Formats: sequence, C-alpha cells, structure tokens
Amino acid sequence: MSTQYEVDEAAIRQQIETIVEALRTKDLDALKQPYSTDVVSFDIDPPLQHVGIDAKLKNWANVFAFFEDVRYELRDLTLTVGDEVAFGHAFGRLTGTLKDGTATTGMWVRVTYGLRRIDGTWLITHDQVSVPLDIRSGKGVVDLEP
Repeated sequence: MSTQYEVDEAAIRQQIETIVEALRTKDLDALKQPYSTDVVSFDIDPPLQHVGIDAKLKNWANVFAFFEDVRYELRDLTLTVGDEVAFGHAFGRLTGTLKDGTATTGMWVRVTYGLRRIDGTWLITHDQVSVPLDIRSGKGVVDLEP
C-alpha cells in the first residue's frame, strides 16, 4: 500500500512528464495543464520573469517556432513533498532539429520547480531555469554535463 507521500510524488512526477511529452509533440494545450494560471517563471529567455500561464506558453511557443522537432531530457529529478507545497530540482536539456534542418544537442540547464496543491492537483507555481556563470567573463557556461 502506498503512502500519501508516494502518491503525491508520483502525481508530481507525472505533471513533469506531461511537460516532457507535450514538448515532444509540440502541444501547447497539454503544456497548460501542469502549470498554475498565475505561474511565475524565471526562464532562460529575457525578461527576468514571466508571469502567468500565457507568458509561460509564449516561451514554449517560441521554442516550437525555432525547432522542427523537439526532445527534452530530464535527469536527476529530486522532489521534496509536503502536505500542500513541494519543490524539486533537476537537470534538463532541450535538443532536436532546428527549422533550417540543423541538429542540435542543446545544453544542460538547471531546473527548479515550486508546486502547490490547488483544488487537489499538484501544479507548478514557479520554475527557474539557469546556467552557471563564469564570473571572470560574465558569460553563462553552457558546455557542462551532469
């Protein structure tokens, strides 16, 4: 018999898997499901923050406009789950074929998720995507691997 923690963790992992699958199929409607309507995203693209589901979906639409086909790999997802709030972190990499036919292996980024149980469903209310910074050059380091 599963504990409530195991049930909640499985539900959260399924929400994140929904993102992976929706990216693969380029399905913006499916990408709405795991996020709260008021999600705050500190994404890799400017500006510093994107607020609301429409802003989050615009970021994914930009990805779809750039890529002919998309794959997203998530590694080392670690979750901490409470009664109403959870957080997780992982490494993610977006790869695929660009619209011009160029294949790209992408870059590994750090991903952090903040979730809340809203009306019985775990939804992502905050996410952050980042790369390490080389302090001397002031540039992001995009060639690291987990």
